[in-house]
Amino acid sequence: MITSKTFVPAFSLVLLAMTGCQQVAKTNSEAPDSTANQVETPSTDSAKSSKDDATSKIRQDQLNSDIRAREQRNNTLNQGQAMKRSDNDIASEVRSKLEANLPASALAVTAKDGAVMVTGTVPTQAQFDRIDGLAKGIKGVSAVTMKVAVAPAKN
Repeated sequence: MITSKTFVPAFSLVLLAMTGCQQVAKTNSEAPDSTANQVETPSTDSAKSSKDDATSKIRQDQLNSDIRAREQRNNTLNQGQAMKRSDNDIASEVRSKLEANLPASALAVTAKDGAVMVTGTVPTQAQFDRIDGLAKGIKGVSAVTMKVAVAPAKN
């Protein structure tokens, strides 16, 4: 039988294990699997496919819906405050914002206590220059570190 004395320590252990895992939010399948991985330039076909997907009306609607849902959840849980946002929510919202605004990018995003790490490639300097501002526009982002290369797609 589970008692309150055995349940709390077991629940704490599960919660600790879950918070130790950091998910990587990726703008597409070509994005690095972690922010620690080496950046690789996507192929021309992959970049075109990613751009077509990111700029499609359906995908734009999905991305905007994801951003709105996370903002509404934050408003409900945190009374709209930037503090106490989950790292996964911040990373996912930044990823959605980057994917929607930087087509053909291959970016991975992680967040830890409001500090966001963005890794990957973008096809132009203009897209690179927008990353910091887009990420900082998300409630709860306090700092942005980038390991992003400007690398046009290769054949």
